Amino acid sequence: MQLQDYIRTVADFPKPGILYRDITTLLKSADAFSHVIEQFRLRYIDAKIDYVIGIESRGFIFGTPLAHALGVGFIPIRKPGKLPAEHYSVSYQLEYGEDSLEIHKDAIEDGARVLLIDDLLATGGTANAAAQLLQNFNCQLHEFAFVIELNQLAGRKQLASFGKSHSLLQY
Repeated sequence: MQLQDYIRTVADFPKPGILYRDITTLLKSADAFSHVIEQFRLRYIDAKIDYVIGIESRGFIFGTPLAHALGVGFIPIRKPGKLPAEHYSVSYQLEYGEDSLEIHKDAIEDGARVLLIDDLLATGGTANAAAQLLQNFNCQLHEFAFVIELNQLAGRKQLASFGKSHSLLQY
C-alpha cells in the first residue's frame, strides 16, 4: 500500500506558501488507517513498550489503537486546562506565540518504557515539549513515532537529544 496516495495536499493552508499535508483522507480509509497502525505495531511489538503516549489531539487518533494493538496502556498529553488531577506543565514557543502541554503527575510508573506518538513532525516544537514533560518521570523514551515528517523543517534535529525518531512518510 502506498500511504502517500491517501494524504491530501492542500496549497496555501493555513497561510500562503504552505503545503498542508491533510490526514483526514487517510483516516476515512479503513484500509489505509489499519495499515498505519499495523506498520507501527510491527515496528514496536518487540520493543517492550509499557505505554504509548499521544500528543493532543491527532496523536490520540493513532496512539490509542496502537496501544490496544500492542496490549499496553495509553497516556494522553493534553493542552492546558483539560486534566483534572495534579499535573506537570511545560510551555513552548510557536511560530506566532506560545502554547503549553500537560501530563498527570501520576501518569507514568518508575522505569516504564514509553513511545511518544503524533501525526506530524514539522519543526519539532510540540514533540520537544512533550519530551520535556517526560523528564519529570523516571522513564525511558524508546522513540518518537510520526505518520508524516516534513524534512525541510528539520524537526528531527530538534528531537535528537531525546532519542530516535521514526516516520512512515517523509516529504
